[in-house]
Amino acid sequence: MLTIGLRVQIKSGAQPIGFCYQILMHRAFSASQNSAIIVHIMNNFTYTLEHSDGEARAGQFSTPHGTIQTPVFMPVGTQATVKTLDPLEVEAIGSQIILSNTYHLYLRPSADLVAEMGGLHRFMQWPKPILTDSGGFQVFSLGPHSKIDEDGVTFKSHIDGSKHRFTPESAIGIQEKLGADIIMAFDECAPQPTTHAYTKAAMERTHRWLLRCIAAKTRADQALFGIVQGGVEADLRRESASFIAQQDVPGIGIGGLSVGEPKEQMYGMLEETTPLLPRNKPRYLMGVGSPEDLLEGVARGVDMFDCVLPTRLGRNGALFIPEGRLNIGNAKYAREDAPIDATCDCSTCQRFSRAYLRHLFRTEEVLGLRLATLHNLRFLIRLMEQAREAILQDRYQSFMDDWLSRFQTIPHAVREASRAARLNSLRTQGDKA
Repeated sequence: MLTIGLRVQIKSGAQPIGFCYQILMHRAFSASQNSAIIVHIMNNFTYTLEHSDGEARAGQFSTPHGTIQTPVFMPVGTQATVKTLDPLEVEAIGSQIILSNTYHLYLRPSADLVAEMGGLHRFMQWPKPILTDSGGFQVFSLGPHSKIDEDGVTFKSHIDGSKHRFTPESAIGIQEKLGADIIMAFDECAPQPTTHAYTKAAMERTHRWLLRCIAAKTRADQALFGIVQGGVEADLRRESASFIAQQDVPGIGIGGLSVGEPKEQMYGMLEETTPLLPRNKPRYLMGVGSPEDLLEGVARGVDMFDCVLPTRLGRNGALFIPEGRLNIGNAKYAREDAPIDATCDCSTCQRFSRAYLRHLFRTEEVLGLRLATLHNLRFLIRLMEQAREAILQDRYQSFMDDWLSRFQTIPHAVREASRAARLNSLRTQGDKA
């Protein structure tokens, strides 16, 4: 049985008149919904939900610069570079898409310069898809150095203290100059902990700002994702998910999580959110990159993830292994002639020993940072490849349970202390500027 629904919408007004096609295709190979194929086409973007196993999803998202197989982890190239790596190396470890940061690129080298150089793809020599965030999270992370009103946010640069302003319209304009395939709506990420009233106000402002972003967008070759907010308030998460689901956007971000709340609370908020989102659009959990969080997110219907965690940890000598994290500076590795992870196919594990990596970090050689970064990124990319395979074979739950039974997670208090130190460092830079 094949069922096809077609909707054609003509947009006019501030944007050039164009066509938005939405095709929903369901092919029933059996009575199970797991086998259904769902396709959503919008301008230059197509999302195909190939298979589901419980809430876990395997899909594809086609963009002007290539097709992304999901679930997927996206390495972060904050300032148009994945720190320490050549784009060819990033591509070689299986990266399908990378993320860059609007706030940082706006400050340096400027969106105008990137546009003059032919856009972000040409500027950084990355041929595959790129996602840019709106800069909202970074602006709000500045704390007392940012001031919000209904129209937008005024903030001080963490570099030199100069004043700047972002609005939904300017955030879209900057991202259009950068030229990424996927761009994000400007949103307000409410700090945690905070009151229900403030979280609700921030969520409602995020909704109003999304409508302004949609109206401001002019490029048909970019996919604008709306963002669900609502903090750790279940009722607000449901309200926001329902609102964003009704908007004419090709994908949906889930923001405001992994900002200090316990993991169990984050998982609970995902369970409130994803069931209310359209099955025919990709879901992107923003700023989440711990291996256990990726697997738990996939189990709750998330398709896309990004985080600086693997690169930051790598540069500090912490490496992912199937049992948890390995601190390469530990003296017990000084004479260990074994790879970081014997099961890993990255070039670091295929060629170098733990003893050699420890030597590189002890002598502060840049190669150590590069090899550790390559390994950590490949670890997460391969984890998502394995998750996708398990979904397609209807064995995701057993795959996840087996994987998590061996992996030792970092205590919440340790993670929080590290996060607080990073935020304090960013705000201190603003004070010094």
